Amino acid sequence: MLNRRDFGLGLGALGLGGALPALAQKLRIMKVANTAAVNDPQQCFVTAGQHPRLDFYKPEGVDVEYVNMSSMTQALQSLRTGHVDFGPAVPGILLPAMAKDPGLDLVSVYKWLPRNANVIVVKPGSPIKSAADLAGKRIGVRSQGDTGIVVTKTMLAELGLKDDKCEYIAIGDGAPAGAAIDNDRVDAMVAFDTAAARIELVGTPLRYVPITPKFAQIGSGWICVPRKLLKDERKSLVALFRGMAKATLFSHTNLDAGIDLHWAVYPESRPKGRSEAEARKELAFIMKDRRNSWMRRPDDPDQRFGASSLAEWKANIEMTAESSKNPKLADELGDPARLFSNELIDEVNAFDRQAVVEMAKGFRL
Repeated sequence: MLNRRDFGLGLGALGLGGALPALAQKLRIMKVANTAAVNDPQQCFVTAGQHPRLDFYKPEGVDVEYVNMSSMTQALQSLRTGHVDFGPAVPGILLPAMAKDPGLDLVSVYKWLPRNANVIVVKPGSPIKSAADLAGKRIGVRSQGDTGIVVTKTMLAELGLKDDKCEYIAIGDGAPAGAAIDNDRVDAMVAFDTAAARIELVGTPLRYVPITPKFAQIGSGWICVPRKLLKDERKSLVALFRGMAKATLFSHTNLDAGIDLHWAVYPESRPKGRSEAEARKELAFIMKDRRNSWMRRPDDPDQRFGASSLAEWKANIEMTAESSKNPKLADELGDPARLFSNELIDEVNAFDRQAVVEMAKGFRL
C-alpha cells in the first residue's frame, strides 16, 4: 500500500486548500501492473507526483497503486480479469495476444516511452558486432515471459533472418545475469536499458550492439487499458495521465528530486546495506539513458506527452507479423486505429509545462 506523511501540512504549504472538496471525495485508486517486479525510483516518472509537495493526482480524485508482476504476459492477464486498471503494452506481445483472444479488448492510450529503450549487450570480446549476428545464438532474457524474446525476433525479422535456431535462456537480473554473460552461458542479452545498466553496476563489463534501424525509430512503451474502462472512467484516466505527464517532466528536469520524492512516498524502497549517496549514484547510472527515453525526440512532430500515431501502429503490426511469423495478423486485428486512442491526449497535456520545469529546477525536499 501507499505510504504518506504530513499530507495535510503539504496541502497547506502549497496553498491547495481549495482542492480539499475534491480530496474529501472517495479517491479512485488506479492499479498498475508493474512488470519491473520491484518498486524502485525508476518509477519516479509516476511516483514523484504522489508526494504531497507536488500532489499531481489526488486533487483530481485519483491515485496510483503498484501491483508487481513477473512479466508482460501476466500483466495482460491481470488487465483482462480486472485485477489491475492499466499496464504496459509492448506491441510484439500485445498484438498476437489480441489477435488470438478477441475478448482481450485493450486499447493503448498513453505512450510512456516514446524512444526505443531496448538494448543488445555482449561481453567486450564477443564476436557479435551487429543484430544480424544474433541469429542462431543463445540469447539471455530476464524471464521466459520477458520482452527480450519478441524484441530479438522483431530485429531478426527486419533483417530478413530467422530466429528458429536461437535459444532463449532466462538469466534474471543484476549479478545472476552478469554471471551468465561473463561465464558464456549466453552469447548476448536483449533487455531494457535499465536491466543492462544494473548488470554493469555489479561489475560485469558490457559492450552495446546497435539495434536495427527500423526498430530503433519505434517507441518502446505504451500504456493500455480495457476499452470499457476508457468509456466508463474517462475523467479518471485524464487525471491519471495528466499527473503522470507532470511527474515525467518534473523527474526528467530534476532526477535527484524525483528519486527523493519516490523514497519519501515509498520509504521501504530506500537502500539497505549501503549509503544513500551510493544508492543515488547507482540510480543515476541506471537511469542515464532511461530518463531521455521518457521524452520525445526533438525532431518528433508531435511533442504531446502520451501521443501515438496511426503510422507507428501500422509499423508495429508489420514488424509483429514478421516476428510472430503470422502474415494474417493485420487481417485478424482489423482496423489498426482501434488499437490505440489519442482521445485523452489534449486534455492530458492541458497544463503549464514551464511551470512544472521551474518547480523542478528549484525543488528541494
